[in-house]
Amino acid sequence: MSDPAARPSLGITALGMYVPDRVVPNAEFEARIDTNADWIESRTGIRERRFAAPEQFTSDVGVMAVRNMLERDPQALQGVDAIICATVSPDALMPSTAALIGMQVGLVGAAAFDLSTACSGFVYGLSVAQGLIMSGAARRVLVVGAEALSKIVDQDDRNTAILFGDGAGAAVVGPVPAGYGFQEFVMGADGNGGSSLYLRCVAPTLPGGFDMGHSVGMNGREVFKFAVRVLGESGAQVLAKSGLTSADVDWVIPHQANVRIIEAAMDRFGLPMERAVVNLDRYGNTSSATVPMALDEAVQDGRVQDGQQLLLIAFGGGLSWVAGTMKWWGGAPSLKPAPHAGVSA
Repeated sequence: MSDPAARPSLGITALGMYVPDRVVPNAEFEARIDTNADWIESRTGIRERRFAAPEQFTSDVGVMAVRNMLERDPQALQGVDAIICATVSPDALMPSTAALIGMQVGLVGAAAFDLSTACSGFVYGLSVAQGLIMSGAARRVLVVGAEALSKIVDQDDRNTAILFGDGAGAAVVGPVPAGYGFQEFVMGADGNGGSSLYLRCVAPTLPGGFDMGHSVGMNGREVFKFAVRVLGESGAQVLAKSGLTSADVDWVIPHQANVRIIEAAMDRFGLPMERAVVNLDRYGNTSSATVPMALDEAVQDGRVQDGQQLLLIAFGGGLSWVAGTMKWWGGAPSLKPAPHAGVSA
């Protein structure tokens, strides 16, 4: 990127989130697959997750996250002229889920496209939104991470069924006061790891002939090793690029895949787990929605406060990875703690 001192100050100016009503506890899997509730929680940190209703799909949960944002700040979408939806469970390949969301929240005419880097998608989207604004192609960008993973996961597959849930988070990227907002991003992908986490679309096999089957597939052991390594490496890289150290970080907002992965990453940073925002115990892995949902909950309950230093880290299919730093600005209506928050701002 260009000289940081010459960049406009851009960051998140509004937030919202949504999870479906249906709560699916670990015990629900015991009747049909070889597992038990205690084993799931001990291995993953997940106690329950949310599943969308039969008539709910990704655009629906994405719209609800945006509407939650608008309930907290009716002016949140003012000036938004581009929409990015990060998802691996789109309603359709075309039209884009981003366009379907825009149609329902009053943004008809805004540029709209989907971004597919799986669980890395939302943070990728923040970086892309920053680039669109810096290039002059957009003034403000709505970035949505939304998933209806229960529709694409084989609920009888012990390797994947217990991990994933549905939900959405939404953020507006735009100008923030000087000294606040995004600092640096580090992104990458390695297609050699594609056979470790995949979902078929058109081709039945990956290059080289790997058969993808018909639902989400994962080599958990390989993904775990990759995640532990890449979260630590990308986080260290983006901190160095930002002129920061782990000691400067107030909160780590990690992708919510497995509590053991988060613990390993925090250990790499030399930070206590108390500095990581974790909500996977209640929502499971919602892929591209995990980071915005975790961030929004930490803002609403008063943990993330104005002026604090954040580190966002995620990994996903691709295999992909991303890390970003930002100085949190809490000056907008939807970025303040909820009235019932237990921690004062």
